Amino acid sequence: MEKKAKFEPAQRLKELPPYVFAEIEAKKKALEAKGVEIINLGRGDPDLPTPPHIVQRLKDALKKPGFNRYPSYVGITEFRRAAARWYKKRFGVSFDPETEVISLIGSKEGVSHAPMAYIDQGDIALFPDPCFPIFYTSILFAKGRPFPMPLSEENAFLPDLGKIPPEVAEGAKLISLNYPNNPTTGVATKDFFREVVRFAKKYHLIVLQDQAYSEISYDNHYVPSIFEVDGAMDVGIEFHSLSKTYNMAGWRIGYAVGNAELVGYLSMVKTNIDVGIFEPIQMAGVEALEGDQSGVDELRRIYQRRRDILVAGLREAGLEFRIPQATFYLWARVPSGHTSASFADHLLEKAGVMVTPGNGFGKSGEGYVRFAFTVPEEDLHEAVRRLAKLQTGE
Repeated sequence: MEKKAKFEPAQRLKELPPYVFAEIEAKKKALEAKGVEIINLGRGDPDLPTPPHIVQRLKDALKKPGFNRYPSYVGITEFRRAAARWYKKRFGVSFDPETEVISLIGSKEGVSHAPMAYIDQGDIALFPDPCFPIFYTSILFAKGRPFPMPLSEENAFLPDLGKIPPEVAEGAKLISLNYPNNPTTGVATKDFFREVVRFAKKYHLIVLQDQAYSEISYDNHYVPSIFEVDGAMDVGIEFHSLSKTYNMAGWRIGYAVGNAELVGYLSMVKTNIDVGIFEPIQMAGVEALEGDQSGVDELRRIYQRRRDILVAGLREAGLEFRIPQATFYLWARVPSGHTSASFADHLLEKAGVMVTPGNGFGKSGEGYVRFAFTVPEEDLHEAVRRLAKLQTGE
């Protein structure tokens, strides 16, 4: 029999770190095959249903002729106008829907394509560490040089721009941010954004800010947009998603707003690489942004109850952490004697509770694990019961 040829992947794939979520899922499946009931607090996948009025708008749009045709790359006018109006109402910032707004297949698509639009081979791109993996891997795909900005608990999980070497800043072209932050749950202030804008103007940097979690906040905490800061329009682009706010993760719809040049360059990448969003989904997106918003308030109340259950339970289990003001995560320090990976394995194997090890988000994530409270309250109660039992050795 003729031996099959072995194919080698492109070098860029060899340079990628292991995808943390795939590794954890494999361990979970192995335990489930043995009959272990796993409570999954590892993935930030919204579990609540999409509001009915949004689903109905999709159904209505499907009845109209022409939805089978190729959609616009940049998004239908109605959706871009709705996004601009939402930003004006939420943050008091105006955007031209024709030149300063673009639809995205979720904010992840925008973040992943942006480095290809903004940096050339060898350009330095500053990225947060730890981070959602796409912030790092997208720089590699664009053949840029990633330079990490450590997010330390001592600095409220904000990058210390003063610690970036001047020669690195001089050679950089892009700085990426993500506030509210995944995985650390850190939040940004307008003062911090002012510092970022000053830094970007000093070194002629493009600022990429992912704001996918802006509407998931607690205790009346206000989440700002970078565009509430003077000068941000000169240097910035901000990404937003309907996934978290409206429980539309699987619908794959988001958008970006910002500097017209930066939006235009991102549009050029999209035009050559992918297509637009299915138009009925965009019409549902219009309904999400402009329809009844009471579901968003209720969503925050649900997540805050879940957060409080987890906070109380993890305190009882002896873990240390900052109470999250935003996102649906909790970023906890691992106990002495454990690494991020060993503690995540310990919880999975001994308690059947799945969390994400912090080192999967980058070097600076070592020493932490991420809990996601995207599960029903009864599952959270059971999870903390198991952790307390594990702590006492029962």
